[in-house]
Amino acid sequence: MVVLLEICCYSELSALVAQQHGADRIELCSAPKEGGLTVSYGVLKRVRQNLTIPVHPIVRPRGGDFCYDAEEFNAMLDDVYHLNALGFPGLVIGILNEDGDVDMPRMTQIMAAAKGMAVTFHRAFDMCRDPYEAFDKLAELGVARVLTSGQQPSAAKGLSLITELNARSGVPIIMAGAGVRASNLDQFLSAGVAEVHSSAGDWTPSPMRYRHSGLSMSSDANADEFSRYGVDGAAVAEMKAMIARHRLR
Repeated sequence: MVVLLEICCYSELSALVAQQHGADRIELCSAPKEGGLTVSYGVLKRVRQNLTIPVHPIVRPRGGDFCYDAEEFNAMLDDVYHLNALGFPGLVIGILNEDGDVDMPRMTQIMAAAKGMAVTFHRAFDMCRDPYEAFDKLAELGVARVLTSGQQPSAAKGLSLITELNARSGVPIIMAGAGVRASNLDQFLSAGVAEVHSSAGDWTPSPMRYRHSGLSMSSDANADEFSRYGVDGAAVAEMKAMIARHRLR
């Protein structure tokens, strides 16, 4: 079985690094401290022009939960049409209703707008009330894959549910994500997971020499605004090599 490695990237540079070191696909986001939000038009356009592997941008207008008001949803729907027009092969999205179920009416509209694109339902799945019911509903919608940690803080802790869902059928594909690293990758490979998702990155200091202390641009006054999250190419290459070795066993 060929296991695909998806790398979560928060910039064009990170996406290029991930591609150079063997990533099979990119999930493109902004705002790592928010868990990933929709990126700007400029980044979308440049990544579409400069990368050759598949890139699936996230459609998420804000952090927090996955239950959206009418204005947020309409903006998301516009983003999906926009990504389709730009020619992206897929996108990443997730919408729940107030009861923690997949919002079927809204996801039906999303699927129609994304016609011809592979849709990944992201870790909103891990916040849903019933993962089995949600899986069946996503299969009904025609969602291509589900990114999940098995409803646990990390995919390693949720491996039991991931394995169970993975055995149900081939569609949606179950992609394990949240804390997937080279140090635990073998667990997922041995469990027969078809796709893995990793940020494969770390925080690096800002190049700024002048730093105005005692002033923050963040709502979190303790946030380190002089660090940046980026992909570690060596980590991507290591995971890719592990996948190749596993395939030869």
